[in-house]
Amino acid sequence: MPLTATEIRDALAGIVGSDGIVTDTEKMGAWLNEPRKRFHQTASAIVTPPSVEAVQKVMAWANQNHVGIVPQGGNTGLVGAQVPLSGREVILSLHKLDRIRSINAGAGVMTAEAGVILENAHRAAEAEEAMFPLWLASQGSARIGGVLSSNAGGVNVLAYGNARELTMGVEAVLADGRLYQGLNALKKDNTGYDLKDLLVGAEGTLGIITAASLKLYPLPQDYETAIVNVASPEAALELFQLMRERVGSRLNAFELIPWIGLDIQLRHGMLDKDPTASASPWYALIELTRMAGTEPGALQAALEAAFEKTLISDAVMAEALADRTRMWAFREQMSECQSREGASIKHDVSVPIAAVPALISEGSAAAEKFVPGIRPVPFGHMGDGNIHFNFSMPVGADPKAFMAEYDEAMHEIIYEVVLKLGGSVSAEHGIGQLKTELLRQVKDPVALEMMRAIKTALDPNGILNPGKLLG
Repeated sequence: MPLTATEIRDALAGIVGSDGIVTDTEKMGAWLNEPRKRFHQTASAIVTPPSVEAVQKVMAWANQNHVGIVPQGGNTGLVGAQVPLSGREVILSLHKLDRIRSINAGAGVMTAEAGVILENAHRAAEAEEAMFPLWLASQGSARIGGVLSSNAGGVNVLAYGNARELTMGVEAVLADGRLYQGLNALKKDNTGYDLKDLLVGAEGTLGIITAASLKLYPLPQDYETAIVNVASPEAALELFQLMRERVGSRLNAFELIPWIGLDIQLRHGMLDKDPTASASPWYALIELTRMAGTEPGALQAALEAAFEKTLISDAVMAEALADRTRMWAFREQMSECQSREGASIKHDVSVPIAAVPALISEGSAAAEKFVPGIRPVPFGHMGDGNIHFNFSMPVGADPKAFMAEYDEAMHEIIYEVVLKLGGSVSAEHGIGQLKTELLRQVKDPVALEMMRAIKTALDPNGILNPGKLLG
C-alpha cells in the first residue's frame, strides 16, 4: 500500500529534522505557485535538505518506499517540471545548498552548489574579475540546479552557448541515493559516455544535480550596445550576417523585437523613456563585448556599413550604463508586458537561423487567419534561431474565453509551421508536464526508446520527477 501523507511527513522529519520539512499547505505556496499559474497540485510535503548527504538519505528512503520526488531550484520554470503532477509527490527544494565551493578565475572554473542563485553566481565570478555568462530574465531567483536541469539558454547563447555548454562537470544524487561524483575542470576527458551531458537538461528525471563546475570567462572591459531600426525580419537576418562578418566572436547578443512590444511597455509605464531612436516596425538589440586591450568603435563601424547597405534606417547607441540598462529592460520585459494586455498564447520554439523570417511571416499569417484581430508578438534570440512566438488576445476580448477557445489549437498551428521548417517545439524552456504529449508526437521513435531505456536504468522505480518529460 502507498504511504499516506502523514507517514511520508513523519519519515522525512526523521531524516532532515522538523526544520527541514514544510507540511502546512498554507506555507507551501512559494514552492507550488509556478510563474504561469498553469499547474495547481499540492504536495505531500516540501523537504529542504541542508546537505548533499541529507539529499542522499531522502532519496534512498524515497526509492525504498516508492515515493515520488520533484526536485526544485528557484521555481522559475515555465513548463511545470518543478511542481507536482499528481499532488502525492514530495518537492525536494535545494535552496539550502547555496555555497560557492571554489573559484579559480585563472583556470576558468567555478564550483557552485545547486541552490546558488544565478545572480549570486555572477557576483561571485565578478569579484574575481571573471564572468559566468549565463544571463536570464529570472536570474534574481533562478538557481544553478534548475538552470542546469532545464538546460537554460538566455541572451548570451550566441557567444557562449547554453547551460550544457557552460558546464564542465556535475555532482548528482541518483534515485537510490548514490552520489555521482562528476565534478571536474577538464576541457578534455575522452573516457566514455559524457554523463554530465546526460544529467544536464534531464529536468530532474535521471538524478538530482547538487553541484556543478562551471566555465568562467575573462570579464569584458566594456560593452558596445545599440538598438537599430530594421524594416523586417528578413532585413534583420541580413544585418545579423553582416555583424558576424564584421565583428566575429565579439558579437554577444542579437535580439529581434517588434514595435508592438515597445508600444505596450510605453503605454503601461514599464520604461521611463523610449530607448529607441525612432519608430520602426522591428528593432534589433545588438551587443558586442570589448575585452581589455581592444579599441572601442567596432559596433559603430559595423552599423555604418549597415547604413550603407540600407539594412537599417536609424540607430541609437548606449552612451552610458543607464542607456544600456534601459535597452536591456526593453528586451527582458517582453514576456511580462504581455500580461498587461490580457491573455496571451506563448511558444518557445527554434528554427534554423535562416528560417526565422519564414517562421514569423508564415506563423503570423496562420494565426491571424485563425483568430482575426489577434496580435503577434514574436521576439527573441535571432542569433541562435530561438524565437518566443507569442500572441496577445484581440483588443477587448474576454481573456478566459480567448484561452479556452484558441490556446490548444494555436499551438497546433504554430508547431506545424515550426516542424515544417525543421525546428524544435521547445528551444530553452524544456518539456516538463506541459509538453509531454507533444514530445511523443514529434520526437523520433528510436530516440524516445533510447530515452526511456536510460530512464529505466537509472530510475527503475520511477520516483524522480514522475510523469515529467517522458510522461
